[in-house]
Formats: sequence, C-alpha cells, structure tokens
Amino acid sequence: MSRTLGTVARGVRTPIFREGDNVVEGVVSSVLTALKENGIQPHDKDVAAVTESVVARCQGNYATVEQIAADVKAKTGGKTMGVTFPILSRNRFSLLLSGIAAGVEKVVLMLSYPSDEVGNHLVSLDQLDEAGIDPWHDVLDLEQFRAAFGKVIHPFTGVDYVDFYKGIIEDAGAQAEIVFANRVQTVLDYTDTVICCDIHTRQRSKRLLKKAGARVVLGLDDLLTAPVNGSGYNPQYGLLGSNKADDTRVKLFPRDADVVAEAIGQRLSEATGKRIEAMVYGDGAFKDPVGKIWELADPVVSPGYTAGLEGTPNELKLKYLADHDFGDLSGEALQQAVAQKIREKDASVSLVGNMVSEGTTPRHLTDLIGSLCDLTSGSGDKGTPVIYIQGYFDNYTND
Repeated sequence: MSRTLGTVARGVRTPIFREGDNVVEGVVSSVLTALKENGIQPHDKDVAAVTESVVARCQGNYATVEQIAADVKAKTGGKTMGVTFPILSRNRFSLLLSGIAAGVEKVVLMLSYPSDEVGNHLVSLDQLDEAGIDPWHDVLDLEQFRAAFGKVIHPFTGVDYVDFYKGIIEDAGAQAEIVFANRVQTVLDYTDTVICCDIHTRQRSKRLLKKAGARVVLGLDDLLTAPVNGSGYNPQYGLLGSNKADDTRVKLFPRDADVVAEAIGQRLSEATGKRIEAMVYGDGAFKDPVGKIWELADPVVSPGYTAGLEGTPNELKLKYLADHDFGDLSGEALQQAVAQKIREKDASVSLVGNMVSEGTTPRHLTDLIGSLCDLTSGSGDKGTPVIYIQGYFDNYTND
C-alpha cells in the first residue's frame, strides 16, 4: 500500500456568477486555475461538480410572483384552490404560496402533521400522544389545532408557520382556510381543484386525487413548465427545486443540466488529457440527526451529470473480509489477502444481496457524490460553488 490518501473533495473558489455568464467557461477556468495554483495532478475519473444555483443564475432562470399567479389562474380557473402538503420553508415555499394565492380567490391549505415531508415538525409525537390525536385518522381545522397545541414555533427559525402561511395567503388577496390532515383525498371535502406541493410523493398524491374524482390536479412540477409573460421555466420540474431569489422572485431549478455537465466534462477532459466526469448538484440526500430534517428539498440530488456517473457502487465490505474471510490473518498478510480479493472482484457482476457487500447501501452514485459536494460547499459564505473530487472510484488496491 504505497498510497495513503483515498477520496479527496476540494471546494474551488470562483468569481461570483451572474445572469448571462457562461457557466461552462467559468467552471472550467476556475478548476484549471485551482489545479495549476495548487499543484494538483488530474486523473481519470476525477469529478468536477457545480451547484445548480450557479447554473440557474447564469441561465437567468427566474420567475416573479405575478408570473406564477398568471400560470396558476390560467391552469386552474382561479376560484377555490386546495394546496396540499407543502414543506415548511420560507426560502422554498413562501413566494410560491404568494403566487398561488394571488392567482385564486380562496386557498384551502392542507398541512401534513406532525411534520412536513422533509421532517420540519409542526408538533412532536409526544404532543400528539398527550393530546390523544391520531394523525392518520384525525382531520383538524385551525381552531381544533390551536386548542390542542397552541402556537407552534419552529425551533430553528422561530417562525409559527401556520400563522406565517395564513398571512401570506391573505396578504395576496385570497381567503385562507387551514386544514391539518395526512390523507391527500381529504382536500376534496373542500374543493375539487388541487395543487399538490409535496416533492418526492407527488406522483402518488396526484394519482390518489384523480382516482377520487378531483377535477383539476396539478403539482408544482406542472407550473412554469414553459415561459409565462417572459418568465424562466423548467419543462421537467416546473417550480420544484426553486428558491427565493429576492422579495418578489424565485430562482428555478436549472434547465438542460445534462448539457451543461457534458460540456464541462468534455472541456476539462480536453484540457487535462484525462477523462473528467462532471455533474450539476443540488441538495444532498441526508438527514440531520438533531433537527430530524431530511435535507433533500430538491426533486433530485443531481439534475445533470456525465454518463460515467451512472449506476451504483459495487463494493466489498472490508471489515467483513477482515473479520470473516481472513480473521486468522494480520499485518501485511491481511493487507495482501484483502487486496487480492478486491482484484478478483468482477465489476460486471452485481454484489447486491451478497453478504460480503452487506452494509454498502446501493444508492445511486449521483446521490452519493452530490451529497458529498453539498456538504463540502455548504450553503453560506464559503464561496466554493464548484467541487473537485479525486479518488472516489478508487479502491484499496489503487496506488
């Protein structure tokens, strides 16, 4: 074993990207400058990744509250609208709700409880137990909810999201009715026109509503799928993956992310003489153990990546080999035996279900690498929206 480092992920500082900038040129230039200035030798299967926010910003992929409202009104008729299962987020949903409410006369907002889809809690399970409420059976109106739980202040943001969302609806000029339930069909007791605002369960919600007789069923991925009055758009994800840009606009998920990733990978491969993979990444797919929040508020971790990042890991569990197959060995003999076992691994044969791979969860490579990128770049002021990863596809035998 002559090499003592395995996977290395580096945040690459870049200029501030603005609307109209060439994102491919900016990423490639920043990576090549970082490699040169830090004496880093590129290798085949290195990965260059750029955050989706940068790509969308360069594309100018923005939409205003008024443009969202116009699309909602055109697609729903603008009367009473059921809005089901949004996440509790000022950044992710407040302006979307404002746009939806501005396009209709009344909003029936149905919140899931005790938490939203990604783990932001309205109330705790202990509070439900104390109140004798079954969230899978009981449907609460606002008065019943307040009688059981009072004000519910989010511990991280200090916001009562019930009041906050109610105020957004009313400020937009619509009537607001708040319902707490976990069966999406419940909203049909109030209206037959619904926008499903859940992210990862949206297809099931739409299916259940249509089966139950809803007249109009949309998801956030059905809004802003084409330009509206000069807006940005996303034909695949619509408003999903959007973030608050300023007080009146959201930044949408980027378009053509595969094209961007392929161009970055090709340019870096040509410049370095190595095969460099590339991806566009958003939220990482991990759960915070303290706040219980699953961070994936984007529809996918990576909306675009090069072909070499397809698939799932096919790895042996080293500690199982050390304890089980070679429990009688140690030192150099153990290292050589484990290395030989890895060399004998047939990359074309899946190890899923084989005890020797147990514990190596078969997640998609793009989810794993994108999560690594998100954790490395952070969401604050690090100034590293580009990540350069080396050694991710190596194993214990690679020197």
